[in-house]
Amino acid sequence: MTRALPAGITVTARVPASSANLGPGFDSLGIALGLYDEIVVRTTDSGLTIRVEGEGADDVPWGPSHLVVRAIERGLESAGVWADGLDVVCRNVIPHSRGLGSSASAVVGGLAAGRGLAAEFDPELSCDDAELVQLASEFEGHPDNAAASVLGGIVVSWTEAEDPAVAQAANGVLEHQRRRYRAVRLDPHPALRATVLVPEERSSTAHTRGLLPEVVPHGDAAFNASRAALAVVALTQRPDLLIPATADRLHQGYRSSALPLTTAWIDRLRAAGIAATVSGAGPTVLALGTGDFPAELAERAVADGLRVVRPAISDGVRVD
Repeated sequence: MTRALPAGITVTARVPASSANLGPGFDSLGIALGLYDEIVVRTTDSGLTIRVEGEGADDVPWGPSHLVVRAIERGLESAGVWADGLDVVCRNVIPHSRGLGSSASAVVGGLAAGRGLAAEFDPELSCDDAELVQLASEFEGHPDNAAASVLGGIVVSWTEAEDPAVAQAANGVLEHQRRRYRAVRLDPHPALRATVLVPEERSSTAHTRGLLPEVVPHGDAAFNASRAALAVVALTQRPDLLIPATADRLHQGYRSSALPLTTAWIDRLRAAGIAATVSGAGPTVLALGTGDFPAELAERAVADGLRVVRPAISDGVRVD
């Protein structure tokens, strides 16, 4: 039976940005980056108030359809509790529609806040990381960004089908299976550093994903399998292997026509010996290395209209 939360419970969720794919790890590899959105939620006697500050404040609905609000409500529902009213404040730093996991961060932060409210009411209703990865990935449809924002560090994620209670069509073909989303955290090499080059223009994940072919050559699939495995080694033990470990043949080339500035900068950085990839679906460029990002390249990027940010590799979401 659903229990109602009393008014006056307050929690704050601080959730990092993320970058997915890291070159060859399409929909499976991710990294948490130290750009943080903050969500403050307080239970009230009735109604909903929401205020959004910073990134996206003028672009998102301020009401029940807001992604953070929907995630908070799902978090409460999953804990078996409800609130008669909510006061929500979103302080956004993560750029929207730039390939830095802003929607996944919103979902993770909202879910963590919802479960945090439940845990303040009853500590037995606290949520572990595996459940939070599952709930967030159900919103996203894949776990790479969400898992990075939950677990922090570097993540390897994957999806499994659940066999029980499978709905079947009349002809016996599987019509629906609930997906199980899994992830493990890897600690990055202590010398690993990230730099992101963030364009002003935005990108639609649906559009860039739509550029990908249904079928890829076997040789390209084998190439990416080897490089994704190598990426795990490079990111955690052998950063000297980052250049070959971040090469890709499954998605970046197909998206290049839609991301000309991004593609040009990836080529420029890789030619300079810097492991650069498209961050998620773009248009942000993710550069990984062990030294300082070259000042002359940073100046050139700024001249090209790119914002140069050097975020730390972050831990996962925190709720206070």
